[in-house]
Amino acid sequence: MAEAVLTMSMDEVAKHNTKEDCWVVLYGKAYDLSKFARVHPGGARLITDVAGMDATALFDPIHPKDIMEKLLKPDIMKCVVEPGSIKPQQVAKPVVKAKAAPKKKVASQGAEEEEEWVFKKPPLAAMLNSFDFESVAREVMEPQAWGYYSSGGDDEITLRDNHLAFQRITMRPRILVNVKEIDLTTTMLGIPCSLPLYFTATALAKLAHQDGEVAIVKAAFKAGVPYMLPTLSSYTLDEMLGACEPGQELYAQLYVNPERSRSEQYVRKLEAAGVKALFVTVDAPQLGRREKDMRSKFTQQGSDVQDKDGDEAEGEVDRSQGAARAISSYIDPSLNWDDVPWLKSITKMKVLLKGVQCGEDAVLAYKAGLAGAVLSNHGGRQLDTCRPGIEVLPEVMEALREAGCKPGEFSVFVDGGIRRGADIFKAVALGATGVGVGRPVLYALASYGSKGIVRMVQMLQDELQMVMRLSGAPNVKMITDKLVLTTNLADHIVPLPTDNLTRLTYQSLQPAARL
Repeated sequence: MAEAVLTMSMDEVAKHNTKEDCWVVLYGKAYDLSKFARVHPGGARLITDVAGMDATALFDPIHPKDIMEKLLKPDIMKCVVEPGSIKPQQVAKPVVKAKAAPKKKVASQGAEEEEEWVFKKPPLAAMLNSFDFESVAREVMEPQAWGYYSSGGDDEITLRDNHLAFQRITMRPRILVNVKEIDLTTTMLGIPCSLPLYFTATALAKLAHQDGEVAIVKAAFKAGVPYMLPTLSSYTLDEMLGACEPGQELYAQLYVNPERSRSEQYVRKLEAAGVKALFVTVDAPQLGRREKDMRSKFTQQGSDVQDKDGDEAEGEVDRSQGAARAISSYIDPSLNWDDVPWLKSITKMKVLLKGVQCGEDAVLAYKAGLAGAVLSNHGGRQLDTCRPGIEVLPEVMEALREAGCKPGEFSVFVDGGIRRGADIFKAVALGATGVGVGRPVLYALASYGSKGIVRMVQMLQDELQMVMRLSGAPNVKMITDKLVLTTNLADHIVPLPTDNLTRLTYQSLQPAARL
């Protein structure tokens, strides 16, 4: 028999209302978050301020309803709150934020006053490339959400190089090829796709738009590409699956939880839902220092974070760490090659490793009987000065060939920095089965919702079609390494023309004195 669940009145729960004894009610259940508060992405105060209260209204706009059961230990759930016992004064309500001051636009010479100017979002039809969506998203997103999505590790060298690396690959087009008809379609891990692209997993999509991952699921179907469901989603797995159209097929991403039974239960649910492949993230035993995210959290915490002379208040050293610090507690840092047999044993889905960054590890994955790997540095959010996935790709393909891997035996994907159709072309030419895009999906979602994502994919399709036609490759199979030159790919001192779209959309890091 199942163990009986303790039931308590809200008045009893409300007695646990201190930092040291902090219970919070979510969806009718009381959780002891005393320890978790120290690593909460928004800082401890956001939890301790609602100690002994029902915080469902604050929690629901960002997090999925099942995140506590999916990620945290079962013993933090203390009781079910008696229905009807919650008083209005025991319910924490969202704070309505004051709108930011309008931007100032300097008036023409001779005018007496400055003209106030508020950002006006361009029409969707004005979006001509993926950078356009990023520039709009920066204006419409909350600063804290923008800081989380846009941040990279440390000095953000890898974040920027992920895209710039594609510019170190030059084209070698062939002429007089019949390119009247261009076929972009392909198959990735058994899923037919409108082009060799998928939406990679990204956490907390509600930070971009209220419809979050549900909107991404719908856009993926309309665009004809797979979506890799994230472990750390804003909607529950059931809600994401419920948004699928008949016949729609998906991938899924997995952070292996220290409580392995949690991961096994989650994987079984994915398999039962018909998910085609499981991408296990392996580049995040500890999440990187993302200073934009950290700075955003620090400045929004205000006076309670530090005392005079800049010392940390009350020893809460993690309060400015941003979302990365909290997510770290859900990821098992002991995961290693010895666990691969266990990963393969818990599912019949194809299992791939997401975050491979050298040829040796790709070969180990191949020899372990896995289905493939994603060459990824986590969007430049982990170890800074890592190589971009596209730079690692030639090394990996050569290593696999030397290990006896035959075409089709082991799928290699690349993510990070894909912003143009030419980037997709170059990755496929160097041996990738396809590419994953993450931030462009979020920025399009933040700017225009699900329809923004569909338009973003359409632009990439149009660009890829043009590049294929001008390169003399009428279909995806005809995109080979004979059509590109990689002489300068690993040479980081090669001068390049200024990339104005990157320069004008990239938000540079700011030291404390400039804030």
